[in-house]
Amino acid sequence: MNTYMVEKYRHLNKNIRKGQILFVGSSLMEHFPINEILVNRGLDLAIYNRGISGYTIPELLESMDEQIFDLEPSVIFINIGTNDISRPEETEEDLQRDYKEVLRQIKEKLFSTKVYMMAYYPVNPAMAQEIQAWPEAAEAAKLRKERLPRANDVVKKLAAEFGYEFIDVNEGLCDEKGELRRELSTDGIHMWPEAYEIIFDNMKDYLLKTVEK
Repeated sequence: MNTYMVEKYRHLNKNIRKGQILFVGSSLMEHFPINEILVNRGLDLAIYNRGISGYTIPELLESMDEQIFDLEPSVIFINIGTNDISRPEETEEDLQRDYKEVLRQIKEKLFSTKVYMMAYYPVNPAMAQEIQAWPEAAEAAKLRKERLPRANDVVKKLAAEFGYEFIDVNEGLCDEKGELRRELSTDGIHMWPEAYEIIFDNMKDYLLKTVEK
């Protein structure tokens, strides 16, 4: 558990405007430069990012207050579980059980909150092997690629079960092999800001829906 980031968010949450849009997840969400994109495009949306690098779903479950509930968001975009499916010991049943508990708590405490559950991003295993950003990076990318289709199916089914919306905003990220484009990635797993510009364009309609009355 990243106690520093959890404590940092606890302090930041003292001054938040409740009822806004929330981004939550692991590194692929923490690295999303959403507020810079909004400023650059002249969009007046209040979005809080509470992603934490390296986080698994069980770790999120330990910090639901700091990452979610303290903010009382009206809308949540969640992308969590990529680190879970990158571990050899993780099973599909583990993913389903843990993710379901996150959603159960959200439904119980934030019944009227709109939740968008995001499809997992693509990876580039060959690039991860070449760069080896951390010792297990190549194996993590390989496992993730193998497990992405079934993991996305799990997330899609959970979204339907809880009355939430599953969204795939990955169009434009993949090469002809269906892998993360090299020029968009730092290490075969994580992404440069240009990738998030593409993702933002794909999810913009969902974001704008949140402020339409």
